[in-house]
Formats: sequence, structure tokens, C-alpha cells
Amino acid sequence: MKLGFLTAALPGSTLEQAAKWGAESGFQAIEIACWPLEKATRRYAGVTHLDMATLDKTKARETLKMLDGYGLQISALAYYPNPLHPDSVHRETVTAHLKKVIEAAALLDVNIVGTFVGKDKNKTVPQNLEDYARIWPPIVKFAKERGVKLAIENCPMIFSLDEWPGGNNLASTPAIWRKMWEIIPDDNFGLNLDPSHLILQMIDYERVVHEFGSKIFHVHAKDLHIDHEGLYNHGALSQGMGWQVPRLPGRGDIDWKKFFAALKSVGYDYVVSIEHEDRDFEGDEELVKRGFYMARDILKPYIY
Repeated sequence: MKLGFLTAALPGSTLEQAAKWGAESGFQAIEIACWPLEKATRRYAGVTHLDMATLDKTKARETLKMLDGYGLQISALAYYPNPLHPDSVHRETVTAHLKKVIEAAALLDVNIVGTFVGKDKNKTVPQNLEDYARIWPPIVKFAKERGVKLAIENCPMIFSLDEWPGGNNLASTPAIWRKMWEIIPDDNFGLNLDPSHLILQMIDYERVVHEFGSKIFHVHAKDLHIDHEGLYNHGALSQGMGWQVPRLPGRGDIDWKKFFAALKSVGYDYVVSIEHEDRDFEGDEELVKRGFYMARDILKPYIY
């Protein structure tokens, strides 16, 4: 198992600067943010450390040589849009970019792209599954033909009023995953498992690992603190708004020893990538890096 980090929290750094810092800080893998070069539509999105518009075979070789020089493995390319967005133009735009990221992964000999299934927040789950059954099979086929696995993060994507009531990512619960894989049973289609989103939904993260171990392609290390005063004031029907607090590992409600033990028990031996979304360690790059150091030191004993 290796410890890595997602570059999205370092928007002011170039890829090489992030890689140099990561290697010097004891990380073994890097998960590269691959949003298009445009204004971010939400927090921690819109970061571009690898530009799909300029990536070709030569640039891919140069990138791999640079990262190899720092002793870093690319664990995944990261792009998290909404391919089930109700607006068809938006859907087509983000799906086109997702395909570019898949092609980039093939060029870089990276076999995992982390992404979202997406969702129309105003439709029911069955209605969204109908859209998914129409939109996603060609995307999965596109990736499979290029030897790339799609790792869907299990975040419900409901942090703000514009994402309420349904959230912007369908793939958030065991029942939905089973249905998704019933519709698309391909072996290159699985999870980028983030246990923090299971804490929010009161889903047993150890049981999830044991049940879906073969579908866990990549792991995000992010914690979540349940603010019980906020829960009292806003209630469970707010779906986390006012009481879900994203934290770096060690600052929330996850028992990381139990989580890693579960991963080991199902044979997971790939990368655990720290995803930094902790507001207490924001504001400037040095503070962000202090957060990464703290998370690294919390998780390092479990990397073996």
C-alpha cells in the first residue's frame, strides 16, 4: 500500500512543484487534478495540473520522466463533473472532457480515472438510474477500450443549497452501487472509496469495504466530523448542511485503524490518497501543507 495526495488543494503550484514537495514530504503517489482550464464552478474544482488540451505523447513522456525522477507514481487522474446534469449541453461538455482525461490516462499508462457518475438533483433515484443506463454505458466502454478503469467517488455532492435536495452524484449508497453494476457489470467500473461520505449517511464503512472490496479501485483519505449542535439545529433532513464538517484524517469521526484493517482484509494494496478539504488548514499554501503533514503522520503507521 502507498500513501499519496490529491493535487487539487495546491492550485498555486505547478505539477512539478507539487511533485517535488510531495516527494520531499514522504509521499509515494500523486493523484493529478485534470479539470479544464476555466473558472472553478465549486470549491476544490477547476484545478488543472495536467492540461488535456496540450497533452500528447511527447508531453506524456516528459511528465512521466519528471515524476519518476521524484520517485512518484500517478495513482489516478482526477476529474469530478456531473455527466447526468439536466442541461444537455453541460452534459456533453463535461463528458467530452472526461473522455480526454481517459485518453490522457492511457497515454500516461495510468489505469485509473477518478470521477463522478453525476445526478439530476430534482429527479428521483429510479429516474436518475434511467438516465445513467442511457448515458454511462458508452463512457464505460470508451474507457475499457483504452485499458482504463473508472473509479467513481461515493460523495453525494450535497454541501450547499444549490445542490439540495438530491445532491449532484448518484453513486452514494450500497443499494445504488448494486443497481449501477447490475446495469453496467463491467470489471473496469468500480469505486474511488471515500469513507467520510459514509459517516455522513450513517453507513458502516467497514461493512462497505468487506462487501465491495473487489470494486474498490482507489481510496480517498478524508475525514468527517458530525457537529451535533448543528445536527440538533438543522436536523437530518438537511442532509448534512449545517452539521457535516469535512476534516483531514485524524480530525473527524473515522477510526482509521479499523478502516485500514478492513482494506487489508480484502486485499486492497494500492494507493490511499489524502483529499484535503479542511477549512481549518486553508488560507495560504503553507497552511494547506501543514494539513497534509498532519494527515500524513496520522495515516503513515497504517501504510505497510
